Amino acid sequence: MKQIFTLLIISIFAFNINAQNNEFTIKADPNAGIFEFVSETIDYGSIEHMSDGKRVFTFKNVGKAPIIISRAKGSCGCTVPTVPKRPIMPGETAEIGVKYATNRVGAFSKSITLYSNASEKTKIIRIKGKVLPGENTQKTSLEKPKSLMSIK
Repeated sequence: MKQIFTLLIISIFAFNINAQNNEFTIKADPNAGIFEFVSETIDYGSIEHMSDGKRVFTFKNVGKAPIIISRAKGSCGCTVPTVPKRPIMPGETAEIGVKYATNRVGAFSKSITLYSNASEKTKIIRIKGKVLPGENTQKTSLEKPKSLMSIK
């Protein structure tokens, strides 16, 4: 009886291991729209404080179906994307605008996530650069200001 029980446990265990080895993959729709960006990263380079932070990503739909971008999200509030409201037909070129808030001094690297019905359901494009301090830029100190209570 013990042998049958042990054999049953080993069989169930082996079945579970085998079931986990069968990979479940979602195949991309061969007829879906496909993003083809001129560049997936825009380098602002070194720009002046409070300068124009607007840039444009250009892409073409090289797939067989229209691309509908349902949502675009910047990695933080300082990066604001604008996307086409209408479907991008196969063979058509379109633009995605992005505005970075250049009131923040220093290097930056941000991402914009696009959600669509294209072959890549989520597509990440990036911006990077460095905002140089201007004449009127206040220097920030890492040291906290001392309160009147802390002075002895």
